[in-house]
Amino acid sequence: MDKTKELGEGHIPRLMLKYFIPAFIGVFVNALYNIVDRIFIGQGVSAVALSAVSVIFPVMLIVMAFGMLIGIGAGVLVSINMGRRDVDRAEKVLGNSFILMLLVSGVITLIGFAIKMPMLKMFGATPETITYANDYLNIILVGAVFQVVGFSLNNIIRSEGNARIAMYSMLLSAGLNLILDPIFIFGLGLGVKGAAYATVVSMIALSAWVLVHFYSKRSVVKLQSKYFRLDPVIVKEIVAIGMAPFFMQTANSAVQALINTKLIQFGGDLAVGAMGIVNSVVTLIIMSIVAINMATQPIIGFNYGANAGFRVKETLRLAMIAATFISISSFVLILAIPDAIVRLFNASDPNLLALGKEGLTLSLLALPLIGFQVVVGNFYQSVGKAQIATLLTLLRQVIILIPLLFILPRYWELTGIWLAMPIADTCSAIIVVFFISKEWKRLDTIKA
Repeated sequence: MDKTKELGEGHIPRLMLKYFIPAFIGVFVNALYNIVDRIFIGQGVSAVALSAVSVIFPVMLIVMAFGMLIGIGAGVLVSINMGRRDVDRAEKVLGNSFILMLLVSGVITLIGFAIKMPMLKMFGATPETITYANDYLNIILVGAVFQVVGFSLNNIIRSEGNARIAMYSMLLSAGLNLILDPIFIFGLGLGVKGAAYATVVSMIALSAWVLVHFYSKRSVVKLQSKYFRLDPVIVKEIVAIGMAPFFMQTANSAVQALINTKLIQFGGDLAVGAMGIVNSVVTLIIMSIVAINMATQPIIGFNYGANAGFRVKETLRLAMIAATFISISSFVLILAIPDAIVRLFNASDPNLLALGKEGLTLSLLALPLIGFQVVVGNFYQSVGKAQIATLLTLLRQVIILIPLLFILPRYWELTGIWLAMPIADTCSAIIVVFFISKEWKRLDTIKA
């Protein structure tokens, strides 16, 4: 069965499983290499160095945000145009998106170096952590182009129905990083710089791999130079659809910067390190749910473009069930072994252990409610309803959370910072249920 027929006629649970397994393996391993960086740094350098890398986390989110803006926006358009049997238009989207990736990543690097020191201080760097943070950021900014190109093009590979190849891409990058981390950090004695070099080299390998794919026989859509001239209409469509995940990541970056400054105010540098551990755990969970989104995005996008509302609805239902299962299972595991999780990152500092345990158990109290919210946001994004997807994303990460971060610490200090997160998750979950219940009924009216 060819890719287009499979997306439009294949058995949905079997199709989701087929796409989910490679997506999960890919994103899980990819998430692991950022976490392994922190483990190597926390265990092999110091707890302060771990805090410094946590300061850089908002910057990494910004770079990823632009990769998502282009990669997810273009990926959705590729899926929809394939559903309409318009491969030429899909290839035009691919060509335009590639040029956007190069332009945007160049701007990121230039602006990043121009505002580097003020940015580090804004994101929570202190005299104790700024040297480590600066060393790491210098290398990451130089390699930003490879991160944007690699991530974005790999998402388009998945959107054209080549989920297994997209998985191989992630395994290549993450596997190389896992090998290079101990070599650069310990073998060559580069410390924090070594972790950054390992990340950039891995991204270079990923970029080369995905570029080769789009010139090979394996690709459904081809990267053709005749489509390298930017089309304002296509660029607008890419940006409009990709705006939701872009806002999600940039909002997350801004919130992480705010959280870092609040943590320093009420808990010091080690509290930032504890937040780095929390973020590592959350990343693994969220990326597992993102794998569900990656599996469903081409199915939803294709069938929405083909006016097969019943297939869209069934895919969404299964995705929400699977995401909720992951959220609840993760919640139970975290409550069972919080000490072991923190010791994985640093086993020598008792203060970091106490802070990390408190952060994990309090900030993730509403974790069971997060899974279906992530899936619903992806649904609206997959069908091109960027404004709703953006609103639902900003509710949880900005509109509700930021006021709580200013209010609650006044009364409960560090505990108030941790509790702001589950309260925001709970409030936004109620609103998401309202939106999706209305959309659920509308899907019954969409027929080919």
